[in-house]
Amino acid sequence: MAFEFKLPDIGEGVVEGEIVAWLVNEGDVINEDQPVVEVLTDKATVVIPSPRAGTIDSIPWKAGDTVPVGKTLLVIQEDESGTPPAQAQAAPEPEPAPKEETVEPEPAPEPAAEPIVEPVVEATAPVVPASRTSPQGGRVLAAPATRRIARELGVDLSTVTGTGKGGRVTRDDVEKAAQGGGGPSPAPAATARPARRVDGPREERIPLRGLRKIIAENMVKSKFTAPHFTYVEEIDVTELVALRTRLRPLAQEAGTDLSYLPIIMKAIVIMLREHPMLNATLDEAANEIVLKRFYNLGIAVATEQGLTVPVVHDVDTKGVLELAREVAELSDKARAMRLAQNDVRGSTFTITSLGKLGGILATPILNVGEVAILGVHRIFERPQFVDGQLVARQLMNVSLSFDHRVVDGYVGALAVQRLRELLEQPDRFLLELR
Repeated sequence: MAFEFKLPDIGEGVVEGEIVAWLVNEGDVINEDQPVVEVLTDKATVVIPSPRAGTIDSIPWKAGDTVPVGKTLLVIQEDESGTPPAQAQAAPEPEPAPKEETVEPEPAPEPAAEPIVEPVVEATAPVVPASRTSPQGGRVLAAPATRRIARELGVDLSTVTGTGKGGRVTRDDVEKAAQGGGGPSPAPAATARPARRVDGPREERIPLRGLRKIIAENMVKSKFTAPHFTYVEEIDVTELVALRTRLRPLAQEAGTDLSYLPIIMKAIVIMLREHPMLNATLDEAANEIVLKRFYNLGIAVATEQGLTVPVVHDVDTKGVLELAREVAELSDKARAMRLAQNDVRGSTFTITSLGKLGGILATPILNVGEVAILGVHRIFERPQFVDGQLVARQLMNVSLSFDHRVVDGYVGALAVQRLRELLEQPDRFLLELR
């Protein structure tokens, strides 16, 4: 019996998805819930599993095609019991799903490869360099799609030198290796002669597609639909730094690391409860402002394909350590392009940061459908007057952008000042959590 698997509703406002890669081929025997396709939406790349077991009868779409929600993705041939045919069951075991090849994050990623999750305090202590992938052995960093291309081209990833962030092997690296181009040339020594002018075209055109195209479309829609205003405040986070320093060893004993982000997330929930207009959306069709009584925070994460915003649901019901674990897991899944549908749905407020590159201030652009976004910046040690005495303090700027159609400047300023109070006295606000 043939079953037509149609592209499901992937998220709020999503009407279509772009096929990134097929994880199965026509004639493959698949199990129920086995990942079959990677689909790019305006929120993230998600992996869609099969709802049935059987044999792939036909795949009418190819990578790069855009499929409307509700259209048939593929056709599965199943027997009356809904299980694969007996002869197919006896066939050789299908190639493991890319899920098994998901790259684990490095234990101590370099700044360029970090998830965008926390401001960083300048320190004088020596920095331990992150482990790197070696072409001569060890764990190879590569996305599942890159590994699949390597298998198709017959390239041994352990022999390829990665040029991506943190030594990650990219698709270009694999294709060059397949053509005999090898890895990148070593960096020239400081005393090397100046490089000669490179022959060839002086311009390069890169197609605007995939996640980069989606980001471009969303930024235009947000910027030219919602009138933005941004409010910047300086916060003395000396006590926050001290709190995290005290709690971090305890978190590590519990099996996770503790960044500033989970603590900031708990403070944001209190701010949103007291200023509900920031946790809202504007329904233009109904001419209504919809206040959300739940707190789902989107966390911007940098990936090789572009910025992705996975969602931590019901932040008000979770503890700091639970949030730390969930943020780490979502960040890893985002970088490996393995976010599920629920991982990118339902955000009510977004946090964005540049981590170690956090700068002084920014003007964040709203996530489409939301009315507020928080930009977190780098923590600096600076001289500050306290009770008439000049002392060293840890200071950090925050930038909050608002949809001026919903949030007045005065309301936005009050909310930012409340966030400042919470982060400057974190021991006190932790007692307010409920």
